[in-house]
Amino acid sequence: MAAQYSIEGTTAKGIAASVERAVTEGGLAPGDALPPVRRLADELGVSPGTVATAYKELRQRGLVVTRGRGGTVVAEAPSVASRRPPRVPAGLVDLAGGHPDPAFLPELRPPAPVRPVYGSHRAAPRLGALEELTRAWFERDGVPSEHVTFAHGALDCVARLLSTELRPGDAVAVEDPGFHHLLDLVPALGLRMVPVAVDGEGLVPEALRAALRAGVRAVVCSPRGQCPTGAWFTRARRDELVAVLGEFPAVLVIEDDHNADIAGAPAHTLAATGELERWAQVRTGSKHLGVDLRWAGLAGDAVTLARHDGQMLMTSGWVSHVLQETAAGLLRDPSVAALVAAGEAAYTVRRATLLDGLARHGIDAVGSSGLNVWVPVRDESAVVNGLRTRGWWVAAGARFRIAAPTAVRITTAALGVEAAGRLAADFAEVLGESQATYGG
Repeated sequence: MAAQYSIEGTTAKGIAASVERAVTEGGLAPGDALPPVRRLADELGVSPGTVATAYKELRQRGLVVTRGRGGTVVAEAPSVASRRPPRVPAGLVDLAGGHPDPAFLPELRPPAPVRPVYGSHRAAPRLGALEELTRAWFERDGVPSEHVTFAHGALDCVARLLSTELRPGDAVAVEDPGFHHLLDLVPALGLRMVPVAVDGEGLVPEALRAALRAGVRAVVCSPRGQCPTGAWFTRARRDELVAVLGEFPAVLVIEDDHNADIAGAPAHTLAATGELERWAQVRTGSKHLGVDLRWAGLAGDAVTLARHDGQMLMTSGWVSHVLQETAAGLLRDPSVAALVAAGEAAYTVRRATLLDGLARHGIDAVGSSGLNVWVPVRDESAVVNGLRTRGWWVAAGARFRIAAPTAVRITTAALGVEAAGRLAADFAEVLGESQATYGG
């Protein structure tokens, strides 16, 4: 508990550093309460304003949250370190990771030989061949491609976009439930998350409008294959969302279309309407070309992409040309395209098979696109532990939720038909045991 750790410091920065050190070293755990401002001020011999400033800095950086009369407590996912997924116990079938089936991933073939480079590639960071392939990738789904650039992956891209556009304390609208790594990233950048409810068609328009009226400066969303629910924008929903966003033209809209090639759903993206003033869409090769291909394509308005590239120029400079050559080779290979298409078809069947199996046992679940199925449950821990005893390893929904109801996420990418039937039956047994324990 917080009382077992002695917070130190005589300045706001010193107090904040002391708390951060405690969180990093385990002296303060998620949910532990910090002392009230006045009490800590008396203990340290400083003004209440100094302590309040320290707590404000900690809140902006995502280390703590304030719960009204419940006081200030350590955040469930403090941003001093990323939440690495727990190690899968030996002997269990891993359905928690959100990863594609390796059977549908091509071999990565880096170009050879790679000639030595004099100086750097900062003056010409993008290979022309890959740039043209990237334009075609976006144009296939109607996304404007006049301005494109590259990044080292979707999260790398989103982090750079947010950090160039926003300042610590600014608010970002995120899907709830949503991508767990994004929910870690936003507070790590010192930004505030405003949750927006998601249904089967993605962001709920009225929930988005409420977030925009509350002053968010950016929106991050997925048009299809949404993690963890599998939601995707219908054309009607897309048009509703664009109408809402049109009332707030200065807000940056970031679409993460990470499942573009294996989602099993059509593309009705916000960007394709051409009606957004500030926008970016990122697509990554991780889900259909390989998790180790740390490359993403980015399309957007001229100002947004210029700011992204300006910051990249001052940091990593460019995406490795060796990596770019590898990506270009994959994107223009017909055999790779056929393999990816086969993967998309298989993922659709596997996802639907589990949904059907659960439905036969009277279990409601969602997962209309992408690699996962989202199953609402009363007690996440009971379900995760119950399935573990039966040989399955699934993800508790807590990692993906802010205010959304409890659930578990099951990755179906490598789940065969027979295994899906066994899992559905085991899931029903676990729910029955949970109801017997907790009632009704």
